[in-house]
Amino acid sequence: MKEEKLVRCRPCGYVMKESELGDVCPACGLPRDVFEPYREKVSSGRLRFLALDIHPIAIHLSQTFVALVPFLIIFHYLFPDFEPTIIHSVIAFSVYLFPLTLILSALSGYADGLVRFKTINTPLLLKKIILSVIVIALAVIQAIVFRRDIYPWYFLLLSLGSLATAVQLGMLGKHLINVILPGTLVLRGVKKQASSAEPVKSPKMSPEEIARRVQEKQAAKARAQKENGTNNTE
Repeated sequence: MKEEKLVRCRPCGYVMKESELGDVCPACGLPRDVFEPYREKVSSGRLRFLALDIHPIAIHLSQTFVALVPFLIIFHYLFPDFEPTIIHSVIAFSVYLFPLTLILSALSGYADGLVRFKTINTPLLLKKIILSVIVIALAVIQAIVFRRDIYPWYFLLLSLGSLATAVQLGMLGKHLINVILPGTLVLRGVKKQASSAEPVKSPKMSPEEIARRVQEKQAAKARAQKENGTNNTE
């Protein structure tokens, strides 16, 4: 099977198959002239693992429960007569399942860090580990003190504490999204090219040159449309 050639947008870093490249970059909208050949330097094993997106999926699962529990408790405080049986059942289900989803998120995050960055001993990753331990501890305490149909003020504080800690974890994750490292530009279904090959060199363009080319292309397109309109009128 022939390997797909990859190209990368120099201004924004978007990577895609050359055969799927249109007139503009799908991410930033600049013309295709700004693309350059790209060769993946990550091992195929790491690519396959990162392409599974286990950690992002696990995070979204736990985020559902961390926001749902305090919301339902406050809702029950405000509207105690609105479907109390259903509300109590959903809260109980969420409280007991929440710690399990957090443990899954923590384990998948640990594996993702080792595969993506080849270490977890960095300031940001260590902060994520500490916050993960805190939110798991809060979730376990919630499950231990939980009593169906009774939601004292300290139980609400525990759930809000879990939510606040999860928000901090999300903010740290946001910083890591912006890091361009091996594995962050993964293309599913694309085989890794020979690791011994050097990246293809191509001349870089300044932002001014990119802007000039965009303006020229837009002007040429406008002239072509105007000429077509004139011909149709005649």
